Amino acid sequence: MVETLGTISNSTTGAERDARRTIARSDRPADPLLARFVDGLERALVHAGYASLPEPGADVNVVLHPVDVAKPRPYRRKAAPTFVIAIGALPRPTDDPLRTGYPILVRALANLCVLVSSTSDGLAVQFVTLEQGRYTVGPGLSDDELFAQVAQRVEPLASSRLVIANRFVTDLPESLWDGDEQTRGMLQAGRNLDALALLPSPFPLEEILSSRDLRHVKLLYGIGGLSYGNLSTRYRGPLRGVPDPDGPVYWMSASGGDKAELRAVGEDILLVRGYDRAGDTMVLSVPPAVTPRRVSVDAIEHFMIYGEHPNVGAIVHVHGWIDGTTSTEVNYPCGTVQLASSVAELVRRQPDPSRAVVGLRNHGLTITGHSLDEIFDRVGEQIVPRVPMV
Repeated sequence: MVETLGTISNSTTGAERDARRTIARSDRPADPLLARFVDGLERALVHAGYASLPEPGADVNVVLHPVDVAKPRPYRRKAAPTFVIAIGALPRPTDDPLRTGYPILVRALANLCVLVSSTSDGLAVQFVTLEQGRYTVGPGLSDDELFAQVAQRVEPLASSRLVIANRFVTDLPESLWDGDEQTRGMLQAGRNLDALALLPSPFPLEEILSSRDLRHVKLLYGIGGLSYGNLSTRYRGPLRGVPDPDGPVYWMSASGGDKAELRAVGEDILLVRGYDRAGDTMVLSVPPAVTPRRVSVDAIEHFMIYGEHPNVGAIVHVHGWIDGTTSTEVNYPCGTVQLASSVAELVRRQPDPSRAVVGLRNHGLTITGHSLDEIFDRVGEQIVPRVPMV
């Protein structure tokens, strides 16, 4: 039996990261608009309780990273928990912040991209998140009001705790190396998502990043690429030769893979059988003869839901929407304890948590059900491939 780690290890415990509230700049921008914005945001975050450091180090919580939008410089942090905000100046607000800001976000190796423009009615600030969320603060606000609102948007994201590390253990029973009826059901469910146009095309990272930076992105974000949506189904069979699981056991789609072609166990589909709380690491059983891919960054969210609700047999996450859905209040990043806890709380409040539909702000839906087939039969035709951005 062999154990391997699948991403950059966290250098501090969850409690230590929760307690740390520090901020630093990667550079002092020469552009007057960038300088004005970075100064104002730093002041607002200090007012919110952050300590400003003279320069970023391995354990800094938040890095303000001013960039040239035409040629953004990557910020290569040493620890995944560092939250990097790429900040660029535009002559005017863009009509398509996603297409403008997303390449900047990934080229800068950031968690969040902020685009700042000066208008006749004050500053306009456009946000783009890794999950393709986008929204605007201003214009029409005083600087103090604007920076307070920007800090209010940024701070919960910056202080959230990632659970993206994977530990692969080659103890999956041989009887499961080729999958089972549940994994074959996941293949059909992924094709259902594709048929409903709920698998938006990811940005082609390999076309906008160097091979070095692409490797860094995969390590930092715990992803094998940028694809959207995920599926899981509870495993109820025996696990001979595997230590007693730490919590629920479930099959889940891998990160970055084609959700319409979920076939290979250990590569496209993984068996989650534990969560190492001390190391914020998901534990996975894999076959010995594969090079495993990381499980979806939402694995911690599914772990919480399955653990609390024994009647939940499957979970689907899509970048789509159903009108009237109640959503989380903060658009926490994927793979964070805070997002997982927020979604789990909404599921808990539903009349029937085993058949819930809840929203992730500026992101999409998490849907629970008794099985994958039951989920698609119940709500599949109601989902539209459009997420409201607020």
